Parts: sequence; structure tokens; C-alpha cells
Amino acid sequence: MNNPLAIARRKATFTAPGPATPDARRGDLDGLRGLAIALVVVFHIYLRRVSGGVDVFLVLSGYFFTGLLLRQAGRNGAVPVLPIVRRTVRRLVPALVVVLAAVVVATITLRPYTQWSDTAGQTLASLFYYQNWRLAWTWSDYLAADPSVSPLQHLWSMSVQGQFYLAALVVVAAVVWACRAPRVRPVLAMVVIVAAVASFWYATRGTSHQGWNYYDSAARAWELLAGAGLALVPYDTMFRGWTFSPGLVRGVRTGVAALGLAGVVGCGWLVTDGVERFPGPVALLPVGATAALIVAGFGPGPLEWPSRLLATGPMRQLGDVAYPLYLWHWPILIVVLAERDHPAADFTDGLIVLTVSAALAWLTHRWIEEPLRARPAGVARPGHPRATGALVGVLAAAVIGVVGAWQITVGWIVPPHPPGGLDPVLYPGAEALAARASVPSAPMRPTVLEAPAEVPPPTVDGCIADWNTRDVITCVYGDKAADRTLALVGSSHAEHWLPALQVLADRHRFRIVTYLKMGCPLTLSDEVSYKGEPNPDCRDWSREVIDRLGTDRPDWVFTTGTRPRGDIGDETPQDYLDVWSALADRGLDVVAVRDTPWLRRNSVRYKAVDCLARGGGGADCGIRRADALDPVNPALEPASRFPTVFPIDLTDAVCQADVCPAVAGNVLVYHDEHHLTATYARTLAPELDRQLKPILGWW
Repeated sequence: MNNPLAIARRKATFTAPGPATPDARRGDLDGLRGLAIALVVVFHIYLRRVSGGVDVFLVLSGYFFTGLLLRQAGRNGAVPVLPIVRRTVRRLVPALVVVLAAVVVATITLRPYTQWSDTAGQTLASLFYYQNWRLAWTWSDYLAADPSVSPLQHLWSMSVQGQFYLAALVVVAAVVWACRAPRVRPVLAMVVIVAAVASFWYATRGTSHQGWNYYDSAARAWELLAGAGLALVPYDTMFRGWTFSPGLVRGVRTGVAALGLAGVVGCGWLVTDGVERFPGPVALLPVGATAALIVAGFGPGPLEWPSRLLATGPMRQLGDVAYPLYLWHWPILIVVLAERDHPAADFTDGLIVLTVSAALAWLTHRWIEEPLRARPAGVARPGHPRATGALVGVLAAAVIGVVGAWQITVGWIVPPHPPGGLDPVLYPGAEALAARASVPSAPMRPTVLEAPAEVPPPTVDGCIADWNTRDVITCVYGDKAADRTLALVGSSHAEHWLPALQVLADRHRFRIVTYLKMGCPLTLSDEVSYKGEPNPDCRDWSREVIDRLGTDRPDWVFTTGTRPRGDIGDETPQDYLDVWSALADRGLDVVAVRDTPWLRRNSVRYKAVDCLARGGGGADCGIRRADALDPVNPALEPASRFPTVFPIDLTDAVCQADVCPAVAGNVLVYHDEHHLTATYARTLAPELDRQLKPILGWW
């Protein structure tokens, strides 16, 4: 139990920073919060890029929460951990639970059951505040707002905030407990400065992959710590004894506030590639602008006009619904795009999203947030708090129960697994296209629920370097004792040929050595990107692999010779030719296979299994051949200039004359948007045998 005398001594010497009345609300900051979320919503819907509003929100969250901790410590002589946890949970979780419940219902009602597992996993990640890490592991593209994107992707920022709140609560409580009152603020300031500098350095240097940096809590921490640092400044005493001209003070405050407001509003227009650059140094613009508006609101006299503008009634009302508006707008946007089959929002789509999101945000604020919000003694809460609390509790239990049961069922009890050996008469697969084999009536295999397990052996065996692995990983398949060696080299689109090559290796006795990395076809280009961001790991990995091939000297190198060209057709880019030249210089012969079609419609990627689960047919869920591929293999002409390069094209074993179907010969072709199922790849072995025989000369 706390000593009352010690508490009194602490309270006498430790006061919270802020205005003269520590609990006074900053109406301008409420309005700033509303402005930030409004920018987020408009930029997501109409401009398909980030606005910097989330960064503003992070700074404000750090400022508000740290200020709350310091005020509580100033009143009580210690941080009341459990009451603050209850207050924070009551403020954040109920609205989140309502939105998650709505997303679960919408997913079950509107989306194919093949998407339920991912939504269930992201629902749990959002509810327990680790969604940012889940997205970081999958490199989800936050820039994209189209039907293929998760309706819960935006909740990464709430997870970052929740993790910061927990860390800040622990650190501040520990410092207040361990230090005498006069030392609390200096010690906390030192902790904040060191942590913020380390986080900013990490965000600047980062990992080699921006897809990870964007969601990384460690890279984002400096933005919240900037707000925390501002909460530590004793504004009410720092200017005591200073004498300034009132006109000078007003002019400085007005200028600082005006610059801050301009920075917040203009960030999204000035930084058009924020997804590729935040939270690095470019984020200093929204963070600095927010800090300027916070600082400009303190000091003698009333707020200046930029701050008064933010403190107006409409802006404060927008701030009141900012949190539920943020929660609702993204899932509503994704649902509207999916149901209207639009790759991006037009004016009508946007108007629907804005209207529905605003209405749901107000209802959530009025009937969920307000009844559960903490009130001063004697002030009644609107609505029916007990009924609201009970409703939220039931919804939370239902959400956890439904998504948890689904995850346990499909993840533990009945996990997806590839089918065993299929009868080639019933399941001719690629031979139905390449050799006109008859196709008897039989159910499709693998099924749409088996498809996630239909990956090639290197993925299962850990024999393909992932996004964050720079090392060259090699594994041996086929006849490991054979004298003849074929090197399978490149990205996952080289990897998915391995099941077919294994059939041939076992039949014709040769070994296969893999040199594979996700998202990384061989390249010598200095400007390598993946999903629009620099990927130096791929560049360095490719160069090392080429050198290793020169040393290991396989008899043949098997790799992809083409790639998709934007939304229509395919191409053989110059950096592929540079690789061919480098391999020729090392005396290596190359089989360059034409890449398989990538599924996309209206510039939006889609999974064949999702389309099939909604009742589509094999042809309906495929892609037009003319959209996916050029009429002639684009590798043919450049390969004619390289005596060591031999192009092959198995398109006629994957595509019909006019369409590349999702199902051929009773076999599912794709396990996702663009990778072959391992089962279908094995049915490609006969056609691959026919095309490789005259090139390799091994049989």
C-alpha cells in the first residue's frame, strides 16, 4: 500500500505538464485529430495514397497518452496502472469490436469461403493488437485499395498505438515508482530522447525492405515518442519570468501554427510516395507539423487563428468521431469495390463510402463510445452503459468464438493438405490441353480448400530464401547421385516448375540443384524493385548466384525467360539479357522457360480459388490469353542472339486458344493468383519432357 506521506510529498513537487489547468481539453487538438482522419479517408478513397494523417494521429496519441500518465502520477504520486488500462480498453476496444463483428458478418455473407481463414486471422490480430506484424510478414501493399485487399489492413496503426501504450505505461510507472518526484521528468525525457533517436535511426536505415519498415513498431516508435516528448515539456512554467512583446508572441505563435496547419494539409500532396518512404525522414513533415500545432497552442492569451480554426465546433465534432470513422472507412471501401467489381473508387463509389462511413461512425460514437466513456463524478453518461457494455461483451465473445473456431478447425483439426497420387486417366491435367487427352467426369482436385497446401517442395523444405534472407540457399532434388546437374534458378516462378522437373529427374536420372529467392528473378540491374520498392537484397543475391553458378558449373541452368508487362502481355526485359550474357561468359547453357500467366482482371489480382468458391467455372475464373501473353514468345528473338540460350514455351499446356483456364483436365491450375499448383505442375512433366529432350540430349 502506498505511504500517504510519500504520496503527499510527490504531489507537492511533481506536477503534470500542460496549460494552467492540467485537465483542460485542447479543442484545437481535437479538431486536428478530426482533420487528420478526414485526410486519411479522402486520400484512401480518391487518391489511393497516404496523406500523412496517420502519422499526425500517432504523434497525438503519444502526446495524449503520455500526458494522461503524467497527470495521474501527479495526482496520485504513482501511476494507477489498472484504472488506466480499464480506461484505455473502454475507450478503444468497444468500437473496434463492433467493426470487427461487422467485418466478420460481411465476410461470411459476401465473400467466398476461401477468404474466411485470412479474415479470421486478421480479426484476431486486430483484436489483440498485433495486426501490424501480421501484415509485415506478408508484405501487404497499403497503397492498394482494391477488392483483393484485406478489409482490416488499416488496423495496423491501431496495433502500433496499442503496443506503444503498453510500453509507455510500463516505463512511466516504473520511473515514477523508482525516482523521486523532481527527477521523474528528466529521467523520462532521457528515456524518450534515446528511444526516439534510436527509432528514427532505425526507420532511416531500416531493413532492406520497405514493406516491412512501414508496419514495424520499432520504426514507427519515434513518431509516438515525439508526442510523448512534447507532453514532458513544462509549458506552464518554462516561460515564467520571461518578458516578451505581446505582439511578438502572437506573431510567433501564429506563424508556427500556420506552418503546422499547412504541413498537415499539404503533406499528402507534397509526398506522393509516402508508402515507399514513411516512416523515414520524410515523415518529419507530418510529425513536425503536428508538433508545431501542439506547441503553438500553449502560452499566454487565446489561441491564434490557425488553432482557433481547428477548435471550431465542426472540427471538434469531426474529432469526436475520428476514431470510429477511421475504423469504418476502409472495410466499407473494400466491400463497395468488391461488390461493384471496381478496381478503384470513382466519384459514386467514394460518395457511398463517405456517406455510409460517416453514418456508422456517428452511430458508433453515440451508442457505443459515449455510454462507456469515463465521466467526472456526478455527470451522467448518455444512453444505457450497462446494456452497451453487455452488447460489446457478447460481440467480443462471438467474434473470438467464430473466428477462433474457424482457425482451429482449418488450421489444426482439418488443415489443408495436397491430394495423394491422382489417377492420370481421371486427372490428365495439362495433357488435356497439350496432347488432347480425354477428360472424364470427375471432381476437381485439388479442391479450393486443399489449394493452400499445393506448394512446391522448396517452400516446404525451407530451400527458397524469403524476403528478408540475403543468403544463397541451395538444395538438391532428383537423383542426388547422378553425374548430370540442372540448376533451377530464380524466383518462385522458377520454383513452381520443380514438381515437373522432379518427375523427369527420377525418370532420366539427373540431379536438380536449386538457387531460389522469393520475388527475385536473376538480375544484374542496379535498380531492382519488388512491389514498387527497392530490393537491394535481390540485386546482391543475384550477383552472388551468378558467381556461384560459374564456380559450381551445372550442365544446364533452368530459369524464367519472360515476365508480365504491366496489365497486358509479357516481355523479356533487358536485365534478363544481361543475365544471359553473364552466364554465357561463364560458359553456362540456359533453358529459358516462358512464364505462366498471372491472373488479373481490371488491373486487380485475384485468386482462382476465390472465383471458383463463388461458383465460377474453370474458363470464367481464368484469364484471356490475349490479356496475359503476347501472340509470340517474347524471348524467341533475343534468344536467337545467344547461342547458349534455349527458350521453351509450355503455354499450350496451360492455355486454350482463347483463355488460360483456372481448371484443366480436372486439375486446379493455380493455388493463388499466379503460381501453379504442385499437382498441375506434375501433369506438365510429359510436355516438358517433349520440349527438353532435344535440348538437353540426356534421353
